[in-house]
Amino acid sequence: MALVLNKGSNILRKHSGIVAIACIRTSNYASDVNSYNLASLKRGTGGRSSFNGIVATVFGASGFVGRYVCNRLGKIGTQLIIPYHGDNYHVMRLKLCGDLGQVLFQPFHLFDDEALDKAVRYSNVVINLVGRDWETLNFKFDDVHVKGAKRIAAAARRAGVERLIHFSALNAQEKPAPHVLTGGSQFLASKWRGEMAVLEEFPTATIFRPADIYGQEDRFLRYYAHHWRRQTQLMPLWKKGEHTIKAPVFVSDVAAGVVNAIKDPDSAGKIYQAVGPRRYLLSDLVDWFYRVMKKDEKWGYIRYDMRLDPLFKLKVTLTQKLCLSWPVGNLHWERIERECVSDDINTSIPTLEDLCVTLTHLENQIAWELKPYMYGIYYDRDFDDFAVRPEPAKPVP
Repeated sequence: MALVLNKGSNILRKHSGIVAIACIRTSNYASDVNSYNLASLKRGTGGRSSFNGIVATVFGASGFVGRYVCNRLGKIGTQLIIPYHGDNYHVMRLKLCGDLGQVLFQPFHLFDDEALDKAVRYSNVVINLVGRDWETLNFKFDDVHVKGAKRIAAAARRAGVERLIHFSALNAQEKPAPHVLTGGSQFLASKWRGEMAVLEEFPTATIFRPADIYGQEDRFLRYYAHHWRRQTQLMPLWKKGEHTIKAPVFVSDVAAGVVNAIKDPDSAGKIYQAVGPRRYLLSDLVDWFYRVMKKDEKWGYIRYDMRLDPLFKLKVTLTQKLCLSWPVGNLHWERIERECVSDDINTSIPTLEDLCVTLTHLENQIAWELKPYMYGIYYDRDFDDFAVRPEPAKPVP
């Protein structure tokens, strides 16, 4: 009788009577040889001229938040794939986010699956920043926030992408409460449906729900500072802004949260609320903005209830109908509707602070952000003409 055992030693035979034991040397290695792409390995000591092993496709990089996200990613040595729709000059300046060969551009269309697959083919991270504040003739809210987001998530799944970062919106819900529009904000409703569509295709996606984001060339501070938002010196707000609470967040903090989420594997499949460190009444915020711009009561600033002004309603309607592609001053009824919605922060959902982001206070940024809109900015004034620093808005609990 012979007993054969597999051992990791040399062949050894030992006879004991009629029993023979044979130890046969075998290997535990896989029979398939994996080929490694040396170009995908980390190299460099860090910075824009290095490569950290992350290849990120950033959809919507030409937008407000996209520029900051690309800059943060390029700063740590990420190779960027930037799909663009339309003129390539819209993304031209993003070439400076990384060293030579680190930033690549790819034309695409949101409904072209082949172009989407090509854009994410070599990436291990995909970031979806595509969004639309108002509907156009070519793209409705569902086209961008639901169908487009679902296609991007499906393309990422087919390509075997490790991480998907999707941007939704704070207060996104299935049936938003109406204020000035009968059916409520369709922007927020489509954002909620977009979340469901993305999670259906990519269950481990990380979703960000940002509040109003401010920064250079934003659509929050500049929206209220724009002359088209006012009626001469008068500022119309829904219920004078005294029943609406906002928690604006700095755009650099949002970009830092995206980078930290990519680095943290535990953030996969989670939802993060991108909100600022403090909450304010909208009435106090807008009053503060105009104090900073030296456009106070002496200038003629008065805040009133927009519900009592039919001329302002006519102005919004005509702006929306005549300026289909780009409403003057971003003034349209959907924006007015979202302006009336208070920021509802769910304490059970993590925020940017859970991603180790030190939040920036609006008080430290507002003077710089609103400087281009300051009254008499080139006036050589004496020290006694204006207060050195206007009194800021008081946060609410």
